[in-house]
Amino acid sequence: MRTSPIRRWSFLLADEPDAWAKGFDDSGWRRVVVPHDWSVEHPFDPSCSSGTGYLPGGVGWYRGHVSLAALGLTPGRRLRLVFHGVYKNADVWVNGYHLGSRPSGHARFSFDLSEFLDYAPDDDLVVAVRVDRTEVSDSRWYNGSGLTRHVDLEVHDAVHLAEHGTVVETIKIDKTEASVRVRQLVVNDGDEDTTVTVENELRSLTSDRVHRFTSTVRIPARATRTVETVEHVLSPEPWSAEHPHLYRLTTVLRPSGEASELVVGLRTVRFDPDHGLFVNGEPQTLKGVCLHEDAGVLGTAVPAAVWMRRLLKLKAMGCNAVRMAHNPHAPALYTLCDALGFYVVDEAFDEWENPKNKWWQGHNVYPPRHEGPAKHFPVWHAADLTAMVQAHRHHPSVVAWSIGNEVDYPNDPYASPLFAEMTGNNDASKPAAERVYDPARPDIRRLTTIANRLIDLVKAADPTRPVTLAAAFPELSSLTGLLDRLDLIGYNYKEHLYESGHARFPDQPFVGSENSHSYQAWRHVVEKDYVAGQFLWTGIDYLGEAHGWPVHGSPAGLLTTAGFAKAAYHLRRSWWSAQPMAYLVTRPHTADPDKQLWTHPVTRTWDHEPGRPVEVICFSNTDELTLTCGDEQIPLTFDDTAGWWSAVVPYRAVPLTVTGRTGDTVVRDELAPRGVAVRLDARVWTPPPGVAELCAAAGITTDEVIQVEVALRDEHGAVAADDRLVCVEVAGGDLLGLDNGDLGDPTPYPEPSRRTRDARAVLYLRGGPATVVTLSAPGVADVRLDLAPNVTAPFPIVSTRH
Repeated sequence: MRTSPIRRWSFLLADEPDAWAKGFDDSGWRRVVVPHDWSVEHPFDPSCSSGTGYLPGGVGWYRGHVSLAALGLTPGRRLRLVFHGVYKNADVWVNGYHLGSRPSGHARFSFDLSEFLDYAPDDDLVVAVRVDRTEVSDSRWYNGSGLTRHVDLEVHDAVHLAEHGTVVETIKIDKTEASVRVRQLVVNDGDEDTTVTVENELRSLTSDRVHRFTSTVRIPARATRTVETVEHVLSPEPWSAEHPHLYRLTTVLRPSGEASELVVGLRTVRFDPDHGLFVNGEPQTLKGVCLHEDAGVLGTAVPAAVWMRRLLKLKAMGCNAVRMAHNPHAPALYTLCDALGFYVVDEAFDEWENPKNKWWQGHNVYPPRHEGPAKHFPVWHAADLTAMVQAHRHHPSVVAWSIGNEVDYPNDPYASPLFAEMTGNNDASKPAAERVYDPARPDIRRLTTIANRLIDLVKAADPTRPVTLAAAFPELSSLTGLLDRLDLIGYNYKEHLYESGHARFPDQPFVGSENSHSYQAWRHVVEKDYVAGQFLWTGIDYLGEAHGWPVHGSPAGLLTTAGFAKAAYHLRRSWWSAQPMAYLVTRPHTADPDKQLWTHPVTRTWDHEPGRPVEVICFSNTDELTLTCGDEQIPLTFDDTAGWWSAVVPYRAVPLTVTGRTGDTVVRDELAPRGVAVRLDARVWTPPPGVAELCAAAGITTDEVIQVEVALRDEHGAVAADDRLVCVEVAGGDLLGLDNGDLGDPTPYPEPSRRTRDARAVLYLRGGPATVVTLSAPGVADVRLDLAPNVTAPFPIVSTRH
């Protein structure tokens, strides 16, 4: 198989009724590079929906022109058109033939174009896609608009492996040997019976270890056959989040020479009802975060390198797991999780056959709207769920399949007469009618029927991984049968119910599928062996689910949309990371007993009114900790509610220093007053040595975007105390966006200038052979970056007419 991405398209943000036709003239349309999200190209608009980030939708058309000659097609070869996700309601035509539609904005889907090659009147193969995103209140968060993921053409021989036709299962593994089952579905699209030799090579990406095996099968014309073998791989390199060893499985079909590749990992995963998660027989704790798939200014068309930068920061914090909230994500993110080492819970749906409340005037502001994917669920749920499992089951990072998120939220829309006996999610802030049983609403017992159907679909596509569900209201759902058949029970924010749940379901393991940032939520994992871990809401700030204009996103993350760490990131690092650390923050002292970071923010400065009581907080995981203010040692007290060390210190303009010690390792942090900006610092972000090479070996391209981290610095080189407007000029390249991580900044994302937040910003650009970036800010010297050395190869783009 040979894959050719279609990267350059002609785009029109309007509904052009004749754009499906092969001969339609699109020469006046705008040229875009796919993946492409048109919503972030427009200003925020308070008349749009708060739930989806106050960004517009609409109807858009894409037309791609592909040279058939450039594809190198020979007689008998097959051609498949693959979409990895189109948001949403895609209709597809090729050379004027309507191939079909896909409502889901997240599902992978494809079309066989082989027949239409015979009808092609010329070399120009025209792919036309209509995208309908007229519903802007269709989700509880931002999903983008357009061809937001890659589009590929795959060329096959007449005899080839079926789409998703290779399944690799590790039966058992130890230091000396791995037993691996390989099942492959071989397709003969030819008119003659044939005998096929299937040659497989399993080669490590990090060593010279190779295992080869061969099978022979006879396949009748227009038929398929399954080839299955159990292989014994000597001295295997197991995959885990700690040691993410990968293999490339290369399959060659003889005599045609048709070849395909799949990156896999050898590992076993088991969730134990009493002792949690085991990977390769070793106990593991899920230290996870939930992630939506936007990246602020980039929308949902996120290059792999941007995800790499974000994931590496989460990894440095001690994070080892990701929950794909609340839909299948783009393929590159799964491969990055394979290569960088993250356990993944893959999730299919946020709602089933009935719509949830969609907030459009601010979060939980009534009345809601009820647009969204539920209307397509009855017809498309089986295809969409199966597509997710088949597309992602080769990833060693995926350890569980989630069939739904908070589908059992009370009165949203399902109801039960048992509500009167329950406590929890009937929020006091809701209108009275939303907090009582309404028999006219759908009966919550219907969810059990749907769940059982979805579980069967998952098991048919992959019987090797557990099926889970993120329950919002387990007080009730544990009584209605919804959780009975789950292999892994997920609770959202209901840690206090773990004990009763474990007693009710003693044979089923538990996981915190969605959790707050509190220390108490984490202690439930530490103290209860039967809880496999937790997934924080969230790892990174995201667009949508906004509380009201001008705020256009959720600040629930440990990282900002710009990928910079918040104070909560370092607190979590003190709980999750094995690397000794100490980190200081301060804030004015208050008698308020509620001292969480999100209610009383902290700052990274030691600059207050002289004599004023200041709360000094230290996040640390060291065995010994010493705080000094000048030459005075300050006693620290551990707060077992907040999970940090603190002291109240009258402010003095002398250095504030903390020193931590674990064994022979000493760590130190110091705070001092921050000065005004005297210079602008701009650095191209690059991954650690070896990381980009490993990701490239796994099939991830990371050179399609350049990321520049920008900081204002004071005379001592520290991050400055003030913010300024940074302007960007790019010559020989394209500015993709400038993000400060401020969700309350309504500056349109296409603007080439943006005020820093906490004296920082990040810019994304697409480079060329001679890219020069100039950054300027008031009162400091301009910075010029010659980025030509950072540009490697141009985009691999199929030959196009334009």
